[in-house]
Amino acid sequence: MDQVRPMLEKRTANRARRGSKTKVRVRVVEGGRMRVRPDSLATEEPMEIRLLSGGARQTVAVTMRTPGADFELAAGFLYGEGLVKTPEDIAKISYCVDSDLDTEQQYNIVNVELRAGREYDLRPLERHFYTSSACGVCGKASLEQLELRGCPIVPPGPEVSAQTVYSLPGKLREAQGLFDATGGLHAAALFDAEGELLTLREDVGRHNATDKLVGWALLEGRLPLADHVVLVSGRSSFEILQKCLTAGVPIVCAISAPSSLAVDVARQFGITLVGFLRGGKFNVYAGFERVRIEEGSE
Repeated sequence: MDQVRPMLEKRTANRARRGSKTKVRVRVVEGGRMRVRPDSLATEEPMEIRLLSGGARQTVAVTMRTPGADFELAAGFLYGEGLVKTPEDIAKISYCVDSDLDTEQQYNIVNVELRAGREYDLRPLERHFYTSSACGVCGKASLEQLELRGCPIVPPGPEVSAQTVYSLPGKLREAQGLFDATGGLHAAALFDAEGELLTLREDVGRHNATDKLVGWALLEGRLPLADHVVLVSGRSSFEILQKCLTAGVPIVCAISAPSSLAVDVARQFGITLVGFLRGGKFNVYAGFERVRIEEGSE
């Protein structure tokens, strides 16, 4: 992994493609009058993840994403699918440099080179060829698959106060720089048990934002994320819970509702799942023992 981190830094300075925002001109109709003004949209482009191992090259997924933190997205996706288990499994991450591709297309293809001398099970990736920014691979995974992959029950702790939980959405919103510019991005944020924001990733897709967050933790050597809280904008789905489970996250919060399968995952694997976290209240769907209610509160 010593080759990966310098590349992450280098690509930020040298990218020759559209960034996370796309400039457009829009016609605004208000009060029966029309005016033209500039606007910014969240960029959505395809990204192909290719695996390089033993001289072979294989496309394992194509996802619609917002450009930015692409290497973290690829690493987090592969970790969440159980292909890589440590940073050392990845020898190198790079953009495609195929001379037959135009510059913009090259930066939409990420090559992940696996370290030689290790065995990798690619079967879990057979169901992933295309994933959308909206809902990933809906309905194609199951609790049984998670059990077969050996995902452990999340251990007890930490305990987080209700006041800390109340404070998380405001901190997430304040850190959403791209959302301020575009109004069209989801976010996944990582907090410690005291509610301090550690890092945040944005994307047009909730599951992509979560992959970027987990990929950051993997490449930084911070996994598992015990004693941490993840907050996602929007709703929590099976995939969000799956990704947080593989990363060892004990508390998952969402601004909106959870799906029924997300609740099933949380209850079966010991995750605290919070939903509808807004307006000074929230619902706890599983793992209430990690939420501390101050004396005198209902």
